[in-house]
Amino acid sequence: MINPSQIKKKALRKYKEFLQAAVEDKNFFPLEFAIGNTSRDYIQLRDELNQLIENSKSNIGYGYTVELATKNTRKLGKQSLPNKIGIETEIDYLRFLNRQIEFKKFQANIELIRSLVPQLEQWLLQNPIKVIDHADKWSDLLKVCRYFQNNHQPNLYLRELPIAIHTKFIEENKGILDLLLEAILPPEVIQTVDKKKKHTFEQKFSLRYEEPPVRFKVLDEQVKLKYHFPIFDLTTPLSEFEQIDLQHHNCFITENKMNFLTLPSLANSFAIWGGGYRTTMLKSVSWLSSCSIFYWGDIDIDGFKILSQFRRYFPRTVSVMMNEDTFKTFEEFSVEVKQSEPEKLSNLTEEEYYLYSFVSEQGKRLEQEHISQDFTIECLTRYLTLTNPKINYD
Repeated sequence: MINPSQIKKKALRKYKEFLQAAVEDKNFFPLEFAIGNTSRDYIQLRDELNQLIENSKSNIGYGYTVELATKNTRKLGKQSLPNKIGIETEIDYLRFLNRQIEFKKFQANIELIRSLVPQLEQWLLQNPIKVIDHADKWSDLLKVCRYFQNNHQPNLYLRELPIAIHTKFIEENKGILDLLLEAILPPEVIQTVDKKKKHTFEQKFSLRYEEPPVRFKVLDEQVKLKYHFPIFDLTTPLSEFEQIDLQHHNCFITENKMNFLTLPSLANSFAIWGGGYRTTMLKSVSWLSSCSIFYWGDIDIDGFKILSQFRRYFPRTVSVMMNEDTFKTFEEFSVEVKQSEPEKLSNLTEEEYYLYSFVSEQGKRLEQEHISQDFTIECLTRYLTLTNPKINYD
């Protein structure tokens, strides 16, 4: 036989349906519960029945009611047993679950939401629990909703938005705001984003955010003059770097900062500090495809992995000083690292893969910083001579 604890659990499972009925102004009661099997042991049956009645509305004044009826049982003969168990009114239901205050707040919030953002009507029906979860925030949540209804593409940082809420409110409530804005904004103004990345909320709703910086350096005075750069060494957000457009020039990407800083002057060229695996952020810079790209990384497992990964986006990338000749020249400066089985890196040349396999299996690592400046200048000049791009500065 069902007991009071089980009745409460079953009643609680119906809470969402009850709230949905309240949103639609539909009658939800009476709510009935299955009685379950009665015990064949008299003592156990008596105890179960007493517990059920002691906790019912007839005894405590609210909650579930128990309707009894005389029934013939095969083992115990005639017994007064439950014929129906249920909750008859909203008041009984809410008091039984101790949700009176919560539901009153829910009703007030439903009225507030409907009056300020009626476009959320369907969302309310589908998400009544979320109305309760954020019970004390609806005034501010709706301020944000109304702002975005009138400003589809703010292009501002979160804390710049002219909304009368505390400065961290949107940051702290991105989850619920994401759902609300999706429900009320036209689909065409919501940007498609990669949910695995950071700042998806900002990207999705056309807000500014702290972007990864790109540090680049002009290696030719004439390039600097052509583009009116005030200095040689510059740092700018990724989205702004995408707009610069240095197409058809030579682009040197270094894994490590010191090599970036000490690159020599090179005709028709500029350099980017890749910073290891951060290099992949450059995949969105479409104009790089028209550049002659040279990648200079450490001669180790990660260096070749970064090169292979980068070539997914820029297949014509040429590696510099990541060959057997360079390794043998400076092998005395290589260090021992953990040996490992080489992975299959599909974007390496045959020579690159051979060296990658060697340093993986032998546990070797040669950092860029150990390559001498004279050797570097000679190699880079030779690469440029082979590439020989023709650039018009007029």
